[in-house]
Order: sequence, then structure tokens, then C-alpha cells
Amino acid sequence: MPPPLSAAALTPLALAICLPVDAAAAQTPAISDTLDAVVVSASRSNMTVAESPQTVLIIDKQQIQQQLTISSNSSDVLANLIPSYTPSRGKMNGSGETLRGRSPLVLIDGVPQSNPIRPTGREAHTIDFGMVERIEVIQGANAINGLGATGGTLNIITRRPQDGSLNQHIDVQATVPTDETRAETTSYETRYRVDGRSDKFDYLFSASYSDQGLYVDGAGRSIGADNTQGDLMSSRAYDLLGKLGYQIDDDQRLSATVNRYRIKNDNDYIGIAGNRTLGVPTTSVRGTPEGIAPHNDVWTSSLSYTHDDVAGMQLSAMVFNQEFEGLFGADNSSTFQDPLIATTGTLYDQSRSVASKWGSKVSLSRDDLLDSRLKLTGGFDLLADTGKQDLHGTGRTYVPESDYRNASLFLQGEYKLLPQLALHAGVRREEADLEIDSYQTLWRYNRVDVAGGKLDFNQTLYNVGLVYEPMRDVSVFASYSEGFGMPDVGRVLRAINVPGTTVSSLSDLEPILTKSVEAGTRIRRGAFDFDLSYFQSNSDLGTRVESVDGAFMMSREKTRVQGVDAALAYRINPAQRVRLAYAYTRGRYDSDDNGSLDAPLDGLNAAPNRLIATWSADWTPALSTFVQAQHAFSQSFDEAAKRFSGYTLVDATVAYRLPRGALRAGVSNLLDKDYITYYSQSALVEPLRYFAGRGRTVTLGYSLDF
Repeated sequence: MPPPLSAAALTPLALAICLPVDAAAAQTPAISDTLDAVVVSASRSNMTVAESPQTVLIIDKQQIQQQLTISSNSSDVLANLIPSYTPSRGKMNGSGETLRGRSPLVLIDGVPQSNPIRPTGREAHTIDFGMVERIEVIQGANAINGLGATGGTLNIITRRPQDGSLNQHIDVQATVPTDETRAETTSYETRYRVDGRSDKFDYLFSASYSDQGLYVDGAGRSIGADNTQGDLMSSRAYDLLGKLGYQIDDDQRLSATVNRYRIKNDNDYIGIAGNRTLGVPTTSVRGTPEGIAPHNDVWTSSLSYTHDDVAGMQLSAMVFNQEFEGLFGADNSSTFQDPLIATTGTLYDQSRSVASKWGSKVSLSRDDLLDSRLKLTGGFDLLADTGKQDLHGTGRTYVPESDYRNASLFLQGEYKLLPQLALHAGVRREEADLEIDSYQTLWRYNRVDVAGGKLDFNQTLYNVGLVYEPMRDVSVFASYSEGFGMPDVGRVLRAINVPGTTVSSLSDLEPILTKSVEAGTRIRRGAFDFDLSYFQSNSDLGTRVESVDGAFMMSREKTRVQGVDAALAYRINPAQRVRLAYAYTRGRYDSDDNGSLDAPLDGLNAAPNRLIATWSADWTPALSTFVQAQHAFSQSFDEAAKRFSGYTLVDATVAYRLPRGALRAGVSNLLDKDYITYYSQSALVEPLRYFAGRGRTVTLGYSLDF
């Protein structure tokens, strides 16, 4: 076994990253200027970042590639680039990973990936981020894309075909820890893409494969396997993406997209419980866990049509489908026991969530009304979401089949009150019903027969905002917006233990209305970029996830999340840029139902305060580097066992263009910090899930365009 790399061995890399640079060595455009001009498709109204009355981030493919060289975990990518996003759990299940303390709606090319009726925490793992062109992040509650965006919207935009009849791209990379470097701790990834454009026709086909090895922490110990919720460690994943487009004429375009993603654990490690009191994390040993390996299996497809001149209006229409299956690992928890099946109390079973979504989105927009002072966008959306959760090993009903139907009309407008002052306002009407089959609960919940039924949810949602630009490249904004969500139907239905209960009598199934306010400023002056916003979101009947006897349950309580997002960037010269971003989040809930927000939200429901510093530099036209450091601040909670001690992580990447292709190298956790994840410290008190974060790893990659 090769010896581990010491800090001294990494010194040359650190020196290379920290060398000074000649300002004339490279010329790069101002990143913020480019991203501010991007049209945010998730806004549904052809709005740019600079025009938005809410905080909007655009994550481009260069940023995504830098992060993928540090970590292939998509939750890590999001957390590293969005300070108000919860630090990743590092597992297949991302429950507790929130945006501004609430659940975001995740989309791929506008197609919902989140399952708001039956959340699984798996929505961040439905596509390989190597397939992604950019990510649009609308922060704060909104309803423009429908159900589920109580914390904001993450719209993942897939790669686009490039000019030329045949373009090919191949990419390979390997990742190893600097401690315990051996075959089973090595991870591999490879991607291939072919695309092209002709006069009217364009296409893109891409495939990727990932084989993740055993993860190691900063002390050289194997990281604990999450055999129940699912693990990214020791897993295999593949993604197949296909896109076809046809330009009918100058105004009309038709396109189709299909993405097939699957990730499955190898099921060859067993978690060994740690000791929270002694600070000993959960570890892993070779072995075969009970049951079938946890996996995510997702199909996402859409057919889109655009027309740029329908009586002077722009038409956008899409029909879509998502087929989702999420299998969790086998467990012998008390929830799964049944003396009619096994009398020994050691019955292993595993839950499986399946969902099928069909829907459509249609919008019409016109931006030249009233001498081009008024822009209006209107449309309607349809959604049908059918799903259930069963116990895969025994075929028992865990959560009965439910059928959600939604029809929505919306109107969004932007009016120039003055050349420097724009008023944004909109309204959306949700007409929805949820039909649930009759069923019997598990033995743990007294085998209660629950009568099914239909619930109606009708809600009118509003938003209004102002954007004022007192001088060029300086703007201030303020907004009020409402988001519409549903509680986790599964957690409500599977825990019913009172005879005679009917679906129609369940107050816990009332929808979640989140009201969000935000005020901020955006400044682009010379070499400086500055963003600052204050936000607050309130729900009179929110949802808080808590652990009860090892099972995640849901409490309906008044909640409030408030905080500050700030970012300052400075372009030292055309070749170098530094940025500092900070997010402060404070969440409270009403623990005793007296109207007072008396208790703090824990790590299952809110992120820690975080500071992220980055430095990017182009040393020559061929050589570039990137360094990031992030600090998560310590935090206390009401439960004495939950206390987050905080930690600091440093990562770095180097990229070098060759005459043929490009090389890249990345070091994650450069200082080899030995730490326990935020989730394990502050969200769940359980010895078997007291997980450490990954120690230092080195990634080497090569890509070639031909």
C-alpha cells in the first residue's frame, strides 16, 4: 500500500496556486456582467437576473466543472456555490438539505424532480451534473413553477448542442484519498458526448458512468455506510441524455429531451455504530447488508414547442413526464415488525417510493405593450402526480396510493413606472385535489383501517416587487411572494393509530402557505460586485421534521426563517477574481402552540451560518487555478445532544490546456480536516448515523474535444 501523502508533499501544489500573476497574462470577461444578462427560464417571463426583485444566482458550466473536480456529489456542488444551502450529508438521501431553511423545488429543464407529496430527499440525485449547462437558483418562496418551492427554485438546464455538424467530447477522471490509497478507495468517472447543428436540425447525446469507492475520513478511517437511507460511497451510477431539436422556421422550434439516471449502492459495506459522547464516528466493514441495495431510478422526458410571433406574442409550451423509483435499504426497526410475519422481532424490510408525474406548461408573453413599458406573461399549468410507498420485501402498504391533480392559471406583469423604476406583480390560482385510497396501517400503528377520500386544495397566490436603478449598474429591490406546498403525506398517513380515522378528517394534510419578503441591492461598479439581501419567510402552519424513536415524523407548527445573504467580489485584474459570500439563517418555531416562536429549528430544518471565500486566476491562456475556503459557524440547539461545533474546509483545482485536450487536478479538503458532518451533529442523534466527512482526496482528470 502506498504511503499517505503528507502536508509537505502537497506544498508544491499549494505554492503553484499562490504564485503572483501578471495582469496581462490572460483576458477574461467579467463573470457577473455575463451572468446578470442571462434570461432566467425558471421565471417564466423572460426576466434577467438584473431585473429580478428576488435574489437570483446563475451557476455556469465552468463553476460546475470546478466543483465536480472537487466532488462528484451534486449536493456538494450546490452547497459549495450557494451559501444559504445546507451542507451536504454526503449520502444518497439529502433530507434536511434546505434552501433558506425551506424545501426548494428542483427542476430539470423545467420538469419537476421534487416529489412534494411524498418527499424522499433524493431529488438532488436525478441527473449527473456533468450533463448540466447551468443552474438557475431563485431564492425565496415563489409559485411561478407550481407546487413545492417554499424555499426557492433550482432549475437545472442541460447541455446544449454546439455549432458544427459533429462535435465530440470525452472526459475521464479518478479520485483517491491521500490516506488509505488502495483499489477499494479509488473512484472513477467517465463521460462521452456527441452533438451538432445543421440548418434546421440539432442533436445531443451524452452518456456517463461513475464507480465510487470506499470513502475515508480525515483520520484515515472508513466512513460509515448508511445502509438504510442509501449511500453515494461504494455505488455505481449512469446517466443517458438525448436531445433533438428542429427549427421549423424563423419563429418556431420543436425540441425533445429524455434523461435516464440510475444510481445503485454496491451493498458491500456494513455500518458500525460510532460513539457521540467520545467523538468516535460511524465506520464501515466489509459485509453484505440485508435486502436489496438502495437505488434511485429516474426517467425525465419533455417535448417543447416555442413560437416567437403569435399575434405579436411569444408562446412557450411543454408536456413532460417523470417516472421515479427510490428504494431504501433494509432495516429491522420496530416500525417494520409484525408478529404475523415474524415472531422473533428481527423482521427486515425496506421501503420503496414510486411516483409518476405527467404535466404541461403553457405561457404567452408580450413585452411591447404601452409603448414597451408593460410586459405581460400569462399561462396555465396542469399536473397529475400518482404514487405510493410500499414495503418492498413483504409487499405491505406503507403509504397508500395517492392521486394529486392540479390545474393552475397565472398572470405575471412588469410595468415601468419610471425609466429607473419597475413594478413586478403576479397572481396564480391553484385548483388541486388529492385522492387517497383506503388502507390499513402497519402492526406498529395498531393495524388501523383508514377510510380513503378526496381533499380539495384551492389557493390564490400573489407576488409583488419593485426594482429601482438610481444609477447605472446600481439597483435596489424589494419583494413579497407566496409559495404553495404540501406536507409530507406519507409521514402523516403511515403513522395513524387511532381507529375510525378518515382521510377527510386529517388537519395535518392542510397545505403549506409560505409568505416571503425580501429587500436587497445589487451593485456592479468597476472591479467590484456587491450583493446584499435580507429575507424572512413565515408559515402559520408549516412543517418541521423531527426524529421520534428513530423514525422521521412531521409536526405542523408556526415557523419563521429569516436571514441575510451577502456577497462581495473584486476583480484584481483581468486574470484574477476573489469573492466572499456569507449567509446568516435563523429559524424558529412554535413548540407549544401558544403563538410564540420560542424554539430554534435544528439541523433537519435549517442550515448553519456560513462564509465562503474563493479565488480564481488565469495564469496564462493555458493555466488556471481555483481555491475555495468555507467556514460553517458553530451553533447550539435546545437539545443538549445537538450541538454543531463548526468546521473549515479548503479545496483547490488546477486546469491546464494541452495542444490536444485539457488536464485538471483537484484537491478536496486540502488540510485533511477530520470533522463530523453538520447533519450528524445537529439533525439526528443516532450512533449508527454519526458520520464523518471525507478527508483529503486528489482528483486527476482529462478531457478532449474533437
